[in-house]
Amino acid sequence: MNLLLVGGSGLVGTAVTPYLQQHHNLRVLDLKSPEHDLEYVEGSIADPDAVRRALDGMDGFITMAMKGGQGGHDRHHTMEQVIDNYTVNCLGHHVLLYTAAEMGIMRGIYTGTMSVHNRHRTWYPSEVEVPLDGPNVYGLTKGLTEQICRYFVREYDMSLLVYRITGPCNRAMFIDRIKHPPGGPKLYYTDEEDMAEAYLAGLRFLDQAGSGCCEVFFISGDEKREEMNMAKARELLGWAPMARKKLGI
Repeated sequence: MNLLLVGGSGLVGTAVTPYLQQHHNLRVLDLKSPEHDLEYVEGSIADPDAVRRALDGMDGFITMAMKGGQGGHDRHHTMEQVIDNYTVNCLGHHVLLYTAAEMGIMRGIYTGTMSVHNRHRTWYPSEVEVPLDGPNVYGLTKGLTEQICRYFVREYDMSLLVYRITGPCNRAMFIDRIKHPPGGPKLYYTDEEDMAEAYLAGLRFLDQAGSGCCEVFFISGDEKREEMNMAKARELLGWAPMARKKLGI
């Protein structure tokens, strides 16, 4: 598959690229060039011309573009964060999906976040049951973008997956944070290989799903399911986190 990684020069894209390029032909759309040797289109997800150039010749896409929030636990934010988050997380994704549908590119994966939820919970029973009640503007706008995805599935018959990811890490970060947990609220970090396997599983799922599909999945390194019930990802995608077991940590 010819696959566009939108925001693919960031942490998540850089970490998963070596795994994805074993299976797909990759192109990156980002404001900065990727670390890996990939075809690259410079530009913003909110720039219709750049998005159109980047999507030309693609079969699908994974969106990894996002503006960070405030840690997921409080509502304080600045006006700059308001503008940045709405521009990238909402406007940018609407531009991307509108352009993709216009060009006949009808399947993709949207990288969301567990910050759409209030993170003071101790248990997340399912993707449907837990409300989108994150207090910060990052979680708010990422949740609104899930609604944008549903709109394009409903009105344009696209097929889109939403991944609510928690604590994405490259391998070095993952090992360090498992062995030396940072202070603050407990967080289940997700290793690069587990993230990549989730994307690959999602792309295989979309190949079989047909048009008009929209599914939301918890994607986390919570291998023992102490905080998140990831049964849906296991049942529909055949995916579960394995990094700690593989690495013996």
